[in-house]
Amino acid sequence: MAAERLKKKTAAMNENTIHTALVKDCLVGDRKAQYRLYRLYNKAMFNTCLRMLKSREDAEDVLQNSFIDVFSKLHMFRGEATIGAWIKRIVVNNCINFIKKRKMLLSELDTKHLKDIPDDDNWDNLKLDTKKINDAIYQLPDGYRVVFTLYALEGYDHQEVSEIIGTTVSTSKSQYSRAKKRLKEILIDRQNLVQNS
Repeated sequence: MAAERLKKKTAAMNENTIHTALVKDCLVGDRKAQYRLYRLYNKAMFNTCLRMLKSREDAEDVLQNSFIDVFSKLHMFRGEATIGAWIKRIVVNNCINFIKKRKMLLSELDTKHLKDIPDDDNWDNLKLDTKKINDAIYQLPDGYRVVFTLYALEGYDHQEVSEIIGTTVSTSKSQYSRAKKRLKEILIDRQNLVQNS
């Protein structure tokens, strides 16, 4: 077990060393290094954009602009986080800015629009797969979808989510809670529709 941890730690250190060298090469204008950095992160960052924006075209545009920002701001990277985390922060911020520019500001739904579904996290009765969940996430209102994506899928905590979207921690928590309820409602409605047809 200790040998396994040492092996993982060594692999992570080697990866950080490789990425640090890659960043240095990018900073001196090495186009091959820039392409390698792009290839390392473009798929994961595209998925982040797609989950947040729910439009393939918008996700592609934001991803392209994000990597332009990455390469133009790479001199500001201080190594306090991994290069991947730094790139993800740029991508997430650009997604948020894109949503705000399109006048889809985060807004809380009136609670009367939500059915009384207990928030017991018991999803056992739902027959779920990745496609059904993704489709349901895309149906969430923008504010809910963004908070849900950042917290549940991207792994940010509520403090970080609140800083990213410019709101309070309690608003982030309530948006997340309501997003879960709405998501469950969508999944239940779909399952009932299938069963009744």
